[in-house]
Amino acid sequence: MSINADPAKSTQPRRKGPLELRRKQAAVEMSDQHLLDTKGAGQFVHSDPWRVLRIQSEFVEGFGALADLGPAVSVFGSARTKPGSQYYEMGMAVGRHLAAAGVAVITGGGPGSMEAANRGTVEGNGVSVGLGIELPFEQGLNQWVDLGINFRYFFARKTMFVKYAQGFIVLPGGLGTLDELFEAMVLVQTRKVTSFPIVLLGVDFWGPMIEWIKGTLVAEGMVSAKDLDLIQVVDDPAEAVERVLGTAPVPSTNGEQRPE
Repeated sequence: MSINADPAKSTQPRRKGPLELRRKQAAVEMSDQHLLDTKGAGQFVHSDPWRVLRIQSEFVEGFGALADLGPAVSVFGSARTKPGSQYYEMGMAVGRHLAAAGVAVITGGGPGSMEAANRGTVEGNGVSVGLGIELPFEQGLNQWVDLGINFRYFFARKTMFVKYAQGFIVLPGGLGTLDELFEAMVLVQTRKVTSFPIVLLGVDFWGPMIEWIKGTLVAEGMVSAKDLDLIQVVDDPAEAVERVLGTAPVPSTNGEQRPE
């Protein structure tokens, strides 16, 4: 080899665990060398590989805590809903009805509508679960959560909402609520989850969104008209619980009853 050759191009290929490294990529420290030659206090905990272990731990903790939960429904809604308001009372009623049916309630564990659903569940002598998330403006789990888990990562938390629930009830809410709603719709549409009813509570609140989906998304061919059958919209908390548990007839978008 010429003494003028580029050192980066002359580096011998080497393996680093499952990785095959060549050329410039091969000029890195060995794993055990990096582990034993500490260059900064605590720096390793901020590396991406270490974050994988944190993510893994969140899944393990979530699966372990909820594996024996039994039948459950995830309830979503705004953290800004005020106690005593119409939507707060709806959330409490949903919790009470689910508890009466022997079904656990899973919420995001925060204030507002989430607190209302947890509170109604406790008052109904049911199982109240809260899945919290690390945010700069949240106050932690509400006082009505009996079984609480705090997450760093949204995607780990979202998995728990779907994996351990047999359906969603969605109260009026903002961006977080819409995020959960549309993700659930996509999972059902793509058949990543099956037999997963999604019930929206509050006809006046959700009606304009439904009309926009029909008048814009369906009209322009962005979604199919049958995709609207993924969701049901009701005003009565008791009916919402009946729909999500499959004990009430399910109307289609054309007003006819469709099989469950």
